[in-house]
Amino acid sequence: MRGLETRDAGEPQASPAGPEERPGATGRSGRRQVHAASESRLGASHPRVEGPVDLRLVLPAVAVWITAAVSVGASPGGVAVVVAVSLVAGGVLLAAGPRDARAETEDEWKEEGAEGERVEEHRAKDGDAGTGPGRGAWQGRAAGQQRQAGAERWTGQGRRTGRLGPGRAGWWMSVAAVLLCVGAAAASAGLSAADLRRGPLPALAERSAEVTAEVEITSDPRLTRPRVNGDHMAPTVLLFDADVTRVIQTDGTVEATRTPVLVIVDARPRRTAPEGAGGPARRGAFRSTGGRSPWLSLLPSTRLRIAARVVPALSDGDGIAAVLRVRGSAPPEVVGGPSGPQRFAGGLREGLRKATDGLDADARALLPGLVVGDTSRVTPELDKAFRATDLTHLLAVSGGNLVIVLALFIGPPGLAQRVERRGLASRLGVPLRATALLGGALTLAFVIVCRPDPSVLRAAACGAISLLAIATGRRRSLIPALAAAVLLLVLYDPWLARSYGFLLSVLATAALLTLAPRWSTALQRRRVPARLAEALAASAAAQALCAPVVAVLSARVSLVAVPCNLLAEFAVTPATVLGFATLAASSWAMPLAKALAWWASWPARWIAGIARAGAAQPGGGVDWPDTWTGALLLALLTVAGVAFGRRLLRHPLPSGVAVVLLLLFVVQPPPLTRVITGWPPPGWRFALCDVGQGDAGVLAVGDGSAVVVDAGPDPALADRCLSTLGVTRIPLVVLTHFHADHVAGLPGVLRGRSVGAIETTGFEEPPEQAEFVRREAAARHIPLTRAVAGERRRVGRLDWRVLWPPPDPAVPPDDPNDASVAMLVRSSGLRLLLLGDLEPPAQRALARSAQAAELAGVDVLKVAHHGSAYQDPGLIRRVAPRLALISVGRDNPKTPDFQF
Repeated sequence: MRGLETRDAGEPQASPAGPEERPGATGRSGRRQVHAASESRLGASHPRVEGPVDLRLVLPAVAVWITAAVSVGASPGGVAVVVAVSLVAGGVLLAAGPRDARAETEDEWKEEGAEGERVEEHRAKDGDAGTGPGRGAWQGRAAGQQRQAGAERWTGQGRRTGRLGPGRAGWWMSVAAVLLCVGAAAASAGLSAADLRRGPLPALAERSAEVTAEVEITSDPRLTRPRVNGDHMAPTVLLFDADVTRVIQTDGTVEATRTPVLVIVDARPRRTAPEGAGGPARRGAFRSTGGRSPWLSLLPSTRLRIAARVVPALSDGDGIAAVLRVRGSAPPEVVGGPSGPQRFAGGLREGLRKATDGLDADARALLPGLVVGDTSRVTPELDKAFRATDLTHLLAVSGGNLVIVLALFIGPPGLAQRVERRGLASRLGVPLRATALLGGALTLAFVIVCRPDPSVLRAAACGAISLLAIATGRRRSLIPALAAAVLLLVLYDPWLARSYGFLLSVLATAALLTLAPRWSTALQRRRVPARLAEALAASAAAQALCAPVVAVLSARVSLVAVPCNLLAEFAVTPATVLGFATLAASSWAMPLAKALAWWASWPARWIAGIARAGAAQPGGGVDWPDTWTGALLLALLTVAGVAFGRRLLRHPLPSGVAVVLLLLFVVQPPPLTRVITGWPPPGWRFALCDVGQGDAGVLAVGDGSAVVVDAGPDPALADRCLSTLGVTRIPLVVLTHFHADHVAGLPGVLRGRSVGAIETTGFEEPPEQAEFVRREAAARHIPLTRAVAGERRRVGRLDWRVLWPPPDPAVPPDDPNDASVAMLVRSSGLRLLLLGDLEPPAQRALARSAQAAELAGVDVLKVAHHGSAYQDPGLIRRVAPRLALISVGRDNPKTPDFQF
C-alpha cells in the first residue's frame, strides 16, 4: 500500500535508502503503527509520525514575559543596565560561541566521513563473505550514505554546508537567544513605561488640576456594574480608554502629547421631583431621548474635547498615566469622527444589538457577548453566576471564536494543506495561498470587530502564524506558534505581561495543547467515548492550569467549573455560529438576522441556565486565600489530586464513591444537610439569613412554605439561604422599604419558587429601587400590594398585624427608613416584632399609637436599622424582648452600636 501514502504539503521527501525506508528504522515502524491504529483495511490515508515537541521558543517567550512584567515598573536606570548587560552578553555568545562549537562539530563530521570510508573499504576487501547479496548491498549503501553525509558537512575548505550540530553549539545559541530576548523585552518595557512619565499629565495629576484636553478613544465606552454600597446603589460611571493628544490648561497653555489615560464620566442620575407619591424620577446623563446615551455610542478612534480634572492612577500596573474625571450631563464634544474600519465594525455591533432586541433577557445579554464580547447587557446577577462557575471566558472573545470563524472558511486545520481540505474557500475554488491571505484578512477583521483585548490578540497571533505555515507549505506546530505569539505580543505591548486576562488566555491554550490530549487518550483507554473524553479532558485541563490565577482574582475555587464548562460546551458552537451569521446578516437583511438570532437564543439560554444552576449549588465553591501563596498551594493540591485521581481511576468502585461524595458536597440536599449539620432545626419558626449588610428574614409556614421579610443586597446569598431552609413556596414577600440592602436580592428570592404576592411600603423612595421591584414583579407576573397599619393576615400557622406605616400620613417622612413596614407576628405562641429600619421619630410615634398596647413582652425583636445607635429607649423598654436579633455586615464600623 505504499503507493497510496501521501505526505503533507511541504514535507521533505525521504531518499529511497533513507532512514524511513530501512527495515527496522523508526520511521517505517512508526508508519506501521499509524496504519495499525487507523482500524482501516487499507491503512491510514495520511500516515504521519509525530516527532518530539519543538520547545525552542518556549524559554525565550517565558524570559520575555518575566522581563517585561518586571521592567515596566522598574527604574529607568535599572532597565538600562539590564538592556546593556543582556545585549552585550548575548552578542558575545553569539559571536564567540559558534566558533568553538563549530570546530568541535567539524571534527565529529570528519570522523564520521572517515568512518564511512573505512567501512566501505573493508566491505570491498572482504567481499561480504557469508552475508548474502542483499545484506551486503544494503550495508554498502549505508556506508556510502554515512561517508556522503560527512563529506556534505565538511568540504575540506573549512566551509560548513550542513546544519550546526546539536551539542554545545545548540546550547550556546539558546543562551544567546534568551539573553537577546531579555534585552529586547527590557528595552520595550522601558520605553513603554517612559511614555507614562512623559508630557504634562503626570505633574497635572499630582495637583488634581482642571484641564481641557483633546483625546482619541482607544476602547469601547462601558458602564460599571451596579453594586450595593450601604443602603443605596453605588452610582454608575462610564469608562473608556483614550490617548491624550493636546492639553489646554486654565492659563491658556497648549501642549501636544501622546499619553494613555482612563476617562471616567460621572453617570449619577439627575434627581427631579417625584411624580405624585414617589413617582419615577428621570434618568441622568446616560439616558437620552432615544434610550441610548451619545457617550455610549462613541467608537474607538473618535476624537473628543473634554473638560476634566486630572487625578493620579490608582496603581502603577495599569498602563495609564492618569485618570480624567468628567462631570456633568452634557453630551460629548466630537472634534473628529471614527475611522472607516471602526465605523464598519460599530455598525455590525449595533446591528447585532438590534437583531437581539426582541429576545428574552438572557439571550439578549449573552449573544453579543458570545460573538463580539459586548457585555453591556449582562446583568450583575448573571455576571456573578458566570464568575461562580468559571464561565466568564465565554463572554470574553477568545481563540475558540476565531477557530470557529476560520474553520468555516478554511475547514478543519488538520486538512488545510491536503487535497481533501474543506471549508468555504475550498468550495469556491480558492487556491491554498490565497486562502491563507484571505484568512489573514478575516483575522484582522475579527480583531477590529471584537476589539483587541488580550485574549483576542493572543488568538489572532496564533492564527496568523498558523496561516503563515499554510501559505508557505510548512507543517505548523501549535506550541511554537503559541510561544511565538506570546513573545511577539509582549515585545509589542509590554503591559500585556501584567494582564490577568492575557495570562489566563495563554494558560488555557497551553492546557489544551499539552495536558488535554494526554488526558483524553487516558480516558479513551478506560472506554470513555471519544467526543466525551475530549470535552472532559479540555475542561479539566484548562481548569487545572487556570484555577490558581482565578483564585487570586476571586478568592474562591469553583467545584462546579468542570461540569458546567462541559455542559455549556455543547451549546457554544451553535450559539457562536448562529451569532456570527446574525452579525453578518444584520447589515443587509434585518428580518433574516432576527430569525437567526431567535435560533441562536436557544443555545444561549441553555448556557445561562447552566451558569445559574451551577452558581445556585450550596457547595459549588470554597473560599480560598487571594494571594500568590494561596495560588501556589492550590497548584500543589491540583498536582496531588491529578496523581491521586490517576490511581483512583484504576478502581471503579472507589472512583464511584468519590464522585458520589463530591456530588453530595456540591448539591447538599436539605434532608441530608439537616441530618449531618442539624440545620435547620426541626420546628424552626424564624431565621435571619446571612446576606451581609442588609436584612432578609424568613418566617416558617410549614411543608417548604415560608413568608420572606426583605431580600438583602445579594440575590445569590438570599437564594442560598432559602435553599438551605428548604423553602420552595412563598405566599408573600414583604419588602419593608426600598433601600438597596433590603430589596436588591429580590431576584434570588423569586428564582425557581412559587410566589403569591409582594407587599411593599407606600413611600417609593429611592425611585430607582422602587422601579426595580416593579420590574421584577411584572417580569414574573406577581401582584404588588401596599402594606398599611391595621392590616391583618394569616397563612397556615402564621398570623401577623401591620403596625406601621399609617395609611395616610399627614406629613411624608423625611427618610425612607421611617416608612418601613413594621409587623407583629405570632407563630405557634411565639411573638416576634419586626421593626424594619425605623428611626427614632417613627419609633416614638409607634410607641404612642393605638397598637402600642400589643407590644409589651414580645419574645423576639428584630432590632431596627441593623442595631445602630439611633433607637428610641422608650420603645425598647416597652417591648422588653427576651431575645434581640441584629442583622449586620462584617467589618461595619457604624453598626451594631455595642454601647447601645
